[in-house]
Amino acid sequence: MKGVTILGSTGSIGVNTLDVVSRHQDDFRVVALTAHTDDIRMAEQVARWNPEYAVMADPGAAQRLSNRLRRTAPSVEVLAGRDGLDRVASLPQVEIVMAAIVGAAGLMPTLAAARAGKRVLLANKESLVMSGKLLIEAVRSGGAQLLPIDSEHNAIFQCMPPDFSSGLDHLGVRKILLTASGGPFLNRTAQDLAEVTPDEACAHPRWVMGRKISVDSATMMNKGLEVIEACWLFDTEPDRVQVVIHPQSVVHSMVEYVDGSILAQLGNPDMRTPIAHALGWPRRMESGVDRLDVVALAELCFERPSFDQFPCLRLGYEAARQGGTAATILNAANEVAVEAFLGERLRFTDIPRVLEDTLSRRSAREADTLDTVMEDDAAARQLAMTCVSQLSPAPS
Repeated sequence: MKGVTILGSTGSIGVNTLDVVSRHQDDFRVVALTAHTDDIRMAEQVARWNPEYAVMADPGAAQRLSNRLRRTAPSVEVLAGRDGLDRVASLPQVEIVMAAIVGAAGLMPTLAAARAGKRVLLANKESLVMSGKLLIEAVRSGGAQLLPIDSEHNAIFQCMPPDFSSGLDHLGVRKILLTASGGPFLNRTAQDLAEVTPDEACAHPRWVMGRKISVDSATMMNKGLEVIEACWLFDTEPDRVQVVIHPQSVVHSMVEYVDGSILAQLGNPDMRTPIAHALGWPRRMESGVDRLDVVALAELCFERPSFDQFPCLRLGYEAARQGGTAATILNAANEVAVEAFLGERLRFTDIPRVLEDTLSRRSAREADTLDTVMEDDAAARQLAMTCVSQLSPAPS
């Protein structure tokens, strides 16, 4: 039985991970659960799973959780803050760490898990975007396994030969085809986008996701970040990663080979498929996902994305080509801009303006130390907040 820590257990990836684990309780044991501030849902999860540890990133939430569990689950140790997250990510009784904390907050515990030699199921793309070089080095030096959970990167992983770390040219890989749904605004004009609301941006036509990643899907910033992530995961350059819009979200990504073959991974749009794949790898196991009826598929459409319509995607490619901390700066600015949009302090169409302004004002450096990464992250956030304050707020 393998011990599992779930970083971000109250979010959508965490909840889906627990659903998959519930189908294989003879194979997996939940050792630790973590969340940010949702102590109510955490208390419910503790009651269901009886972990050894429950961690709240927010100290106030940790105190509330401790009070809740005093009578119902006194044996569960409640921890708080970054030290608590790092601790449960590297526990000796844990073999698998689901890294599903959204945003830059997930970087430190993900690094801790890699350094401790865990199987890291990476749902937090920001860890690679912010600090890809350092995370890959931690995986190698710690003897860890890094398995992608993003449906697209998990699909690429499934379509790659097992020895892809030896280089794509050696394997005859010509190109990675990274699919994108296009989000809720694929067929909207630029004039329409200026007036969209946070609720509209979060209404994804195919996937059920958290609000931040839903906005990233609407701007296609998520795909820009995924280009950077793919470069690190599969040791390739950005010009070898082609984004393809596929509104049906049935083909999750493809790999093109020099002999003319294209291998694709298909399935219903349900995150339990990549979660089950990574939990059980290299064996396959039941996920609870409905079977895909290929006969019932009316059509599968593919098209090229427009950088004019989705400038955030262009910025993702530019940051990938520039290297160093450019991706760190881009990610930090995006987190600030999306938070401002969700708080109705920024128009949807101003999100890429904040990103471009921040990238122009902060020069990228070699991302060779964690201090450098965190300094540029903090500086970019400050620049982005200044830019947000100077732009006109979203309409009420």
